[in-house]
Amino acid sequence: MSETPSSREVFLELLAGITAGRFTELAELYAEDAVVETVFQPVGPRRIEGRAALRARFAEVSAHSPLDLAAENVVVRETDDPEVVVAEWDYRVHHRVSGRTFEAANIQVLRVRDGLIVHSRDYHDHVALAVAGGNLPQLVAALEGD
Repeated sequence: MSETPSSREVFLELLAGITAGRFTELAELYAEDAVVETVFQPVGPRRIEGRAALRARFAEVSAHSPLDLAAENVVVRETDDPEVVVAEWDYRVHHRVSGRTFEAANIQVLRVRDGLIVHSRDYHDHVALAVAGGNLPQLVAALEGD
């Protein structure tokens, strides 16, 4: 019988999968009824509910993302609730289309139960990603409703 991974271990497994580009495997780290909130997502849905929706989102990222990500300065803070961790890190991002390399700050607050993520509040620097990809005009147009 294997031991259930801790909240910290689940986060580190998630981060390792993201940085290795194994997006199609990531949904398995989430509970069937998981909720992910991308609080600073400037356009599009800020809330994804359910493993099936997450699987579809990760498949889309896997098929279309022009980013290579490396995690740096990773700090995982445990809380007085053993289900909850707060993780802070920077991505060293290489945008394969624009050729730009830059850093993007991140924070995630994860609740992990029985070894699966049940809730995540994600704070990523989406504007930095848009700027590096040369997509700032499209972002502004989307925000203005064009």
